Amino acid sequence: MSKDAPERVVDDPNVAMQDSPEFAQLRSKFRKFVFPLTALFLAWYFLYVLLSVFAKDFMGTRVIGNVTWGLILGLLQFVSTFTITMVYARWADRVFDPEAEALARKMGGEQ
Repeated sequence: MSKDAPERVVDDPNVAMQDSPEFAQLRSKFRKFVFPLTALFLAWYFLYVLLSVFAKDFMGTRVIGNVTWGLILGLLQFVSTFTITMVYARWADRVFDPEAEALARKMGGEQ
């Protein structure tokens, strides 16, 4: 098996699309939306984990009855996951997907 990278096929429509400025703009738009949202969620998740490890007294503090801050923050993890999913789906439907479909039509792709 060779360690050399395969040569790019010049006539390949996928290579042409990947090299197009429209694709670069679409990829940039996707990354500008998804990467910060991912970083925000990971920071929130690791905060929860770190609080669980290092702030046991706080996380065990009862708020109402047997409901603790740890339970509330844990449930908010699920809420934030569903919220991020809904925000992404709306953004993709409104902004990203129409531009991706237009690029696919321009490059001769099928819908």
